[in-house]
Amino acid sequence: MSLPLSGATRVHFIVGDPIAQVKSPGDVTAAFARHGRDAIVAPAHVRPADLTAWFQGVSLAGNVVGIIVTVPHKFACRPLCQTVSERAAFLGAVNTIRRNRDGSWHGDMFDGLGYVAALRDRGCDPAGRRALLVGAGGAGSAIAHALVMAGVESLAIHDGDPRRQGSLVERLAALGRCPVTAGTADPAGHDLVINASPAGMRDGDPLPVEVARLEPGCFVGCVITAPAISPLIAAARDRGLATATGSDMFVRVRDLMVEFLLNR
Repeated sequence: MSLPLSGATRVHFIVGDPIAQVKSPGDVTAAFARHGRDAIVAPAHVRPADLTAWFQGVSLAGNVVGIIVTVPHKFACRPLCQTVSERAAFLGAVNTIRRNRDGSWHGDMFDGLGYVAALRDRGCDPAGRRALLVGAGGAGSAIAHALVMAGVESLAIHDGDPRRQGSLVERLAALGRCPVTAGTADPAGHDLVINASPAGMRDGDPLPVEVARLEPGCFVGCVITAPAISPLIAAARDRGLATATGSDMFVRVRDLMVEFLLNR
């Protein structure tokens, strides 16, 4: 892709640690071009200890108009926004930030909406499902919230950090929309199982759930984009189960982020 960059080009960053695995720089830049916008996305590899200083620095450049946030910065970037959506306020996390008219920053979180859309694209409506979600980090929290809002019958959340798991369970249960409980790696009794943890990104990672306990007809999802077919997705397909991948999610989240960033 050849871009006619100039001094008028609007600049966006995607910030994470690590960053080499992300697809957003090319894909979102191409989406901007399709919308006729002179804008790019550049990767920024920033350690957690340096995030605030980096954010303050790029904020001084008036032509930096948006920031996409990936692991592990989604919670840490929330306090750096002067305004946020109701969804981001509930989650305490953001994955996309844009300039307000006064130069301050406004954040929102689209991981959950994007994953629910990806599920529906693959023929799985979460409404009425008994869901198990593994992972209560930034993406996991957003997906959990979106599942509750989409009308799941029940939601169990499993995370290796009991405090983080318990906090998310408590806040979602308080919404009163469905039973929300602490889950385990045993998927028995669930007909929708989603991995929103990093399990499967590295060779030798254990599977996030007991695959042998997946029930017939269960729909299985995973947020991991590299590898494109995560070990959990491969194992589920070996059992003849329908699936949604991290790439399916990325397409939907990308579209939501682009819409948000273009509507300043």
